[in-house]
Amino acid sequence: MGDDEDEDGFDEIITEEMLWERIPETSGLERANTFYELSARIYARGQYDEALALAETARDIYAELGPTVPADGLAQAYSAIGYNLNQLKRNSEAAHAMGKAVELLRESKSPLAIDLACTLGEWCFGAKDYEKTIECMRECVQEHLVDGNESGAANDLHLIGCAHRELHQHEQSLEAFREARAIFKRLKEVINVARCDQKIAHALIELGDAESALIAAQKSLDVFSTAHDHRRETYSLLELGKAQILTGEVEDGLDTLQRVLEVATENEWKDFDFIVEIERRIATVLRTLGREVEAEEIERRVLAITEITEEE
Repeated sequence: MGDDEDEDGFDEIITEEMLWERIPETSGLERANTFYELSARIYARGQYDEALALAETARDIYAELGPTVPADGLAQAYSAIGYNLNQLKRNSEAAHAMGKAVELLRESKSPLAIDLACTLGEWCFGAKDYEKTIECMRECVQEHLVDGNESGAANDLHLIGCAHRELHQHEQSLEAFREARAIFKRLKEVINVARCDQKIAHALIELGDAESALIAAQKSLDVFSTAHDHRRETYSLLELGKAQILTGEVEDGLDTLQRVLEVATENEWKDFDFIVEIERRIATVLRTLGREVEAEEIERRVLAITEITEEE
């Protein structure tokens, strides 16, 4: 490479220091872009408070410029604000900012809107705003289908099903998971089909269809066992055990729940909420079998944990 090429390459490198020095010399769109670029670089270093302040400054300048500049600049500032707020665990504010970004990008027909909308849906779910999750992801499903992105639509439907499940809307949850499963199966995404089957089993149990739940749980278990996906296998085993108990196979169900408990307690990191759920189910089954002393022993042990983990 010649000297001229070296100089050209050097000229293209804009350092963070150069961006700071540029601020007093700029105005309007260039000034807003400079603040946005600084925000992005500082975000990459993990300094989210400082990056947030810079993104908010960029947003204010873009907003002052009004319709004289493309809306994408204001949208990207709002998305940057959202990402920083999300990292700072200010979930509701993050979702609000990202919602503004999605709204602006959809108005301008930007192809970036769909990706940010999916992120928004995930953030709403994380913030436990399940109604908003469903509303957001239903739009994403339609957009993905129009774009021919079936895998994206199936993932959207899966999240919709999860949101309905959290709201205890089991019929709607079942419908969403079945729609997602049909697409994943057509695409031959084996693990994702099994993920849907496990959640379909859960919905069917809640709706009292134990026989169908047993079939769905076994299908998911077979896939995860074959794939040696032990974490997901554990959750499928739990649904299988619940279905077995509902169908009257109480002893088999008890054995399955005890297998789940064994796996859950073997892990170095203990998910005590999950362990307590299984222990309580086992205690309930033991009572139906007349094994009262064993059930009381479990409940006594579980109480020692819940006194620590459950909020007052």
